[in-house]
Amino acid sequence: MNESTLRECAETVGHEFRDMSLLKLALTHSSYAAEHDDEPSNERLEFLGDAVVGLVLADEMYRRHTTFDEGVLTDLRKSVVNAEALAVAARRLGLGRFIRLGRGESAGGGADKTSILANAFEAVIGAVFLDAGTQVAHQLSLRLLAPEIAGAVPGLKYLDPKTQLQELASEHELPAPVYELRDEGPDHDKVFFADVLVGGRRRGSGSGRTKKAAEQQAAAEAIDSLRANHA
Repeated sequence: MNESTLRECAETVGHEFRDMSLLKLALTHSSYAAEHDDEPSNERLEFLGDAVVGLVLADEMYRRHTTFDEGVLTDLRKSVVNAEALAVAARRLGLGRFIRLGRGESAGGGADKTSILANAFEAVIGAVFLDAGTQVAHQLSLRLLAPEIAGAVPGLKYLDPKTQLQELASEHELPAPVYELRDEGPDHDKVFFADVLVGGRRRGSGSGRTKKAAEQQAAAEAIDSLRANHA
């Protein structure tokens, strides 16, 4: 791989490498290394980049979604830090044409294989981390994965109504929903009633045998109300 090709790849990625050998290593698949005894593969950089991307996404999801519990945050991170999503980002960059492959892997279409693209993407992030440090690698990861990050929450179809309402309120720059609860009946046969206010306005009501059920019903009604108002 000549210097001009490396510079083209660096421009494509959006990072000016001080040490171009790191980028060259990030683009070297194990199949190529196996055919060239003096060439190491990108597997160690992939390991490093995987850790960097995982931390970046964990930090971003934690800061963006203050009401989500650990389970949802984990699912959000996994929805971006996986081979399929990373390969999509790599294809968007056109990274496949720069990856150095062995003859057999190249003939077999390795430049567009999901696993190879995802691994190369992580290796490039690892190379940027070593070349320029944590902050640059952090910002580059967020930029390159911006579409995947933006689509992470809509991709979680099973989010409960309270979480959906929280996201919808945030999307429309409204204050966080506030729930007002009351109950009726004896302890053994209690019914809970909930009203939810968004921006000081009552948007939904619900009832149920538990506080959670009443709040979820109120949230579902509020979602319909907000969507109708902002249609």
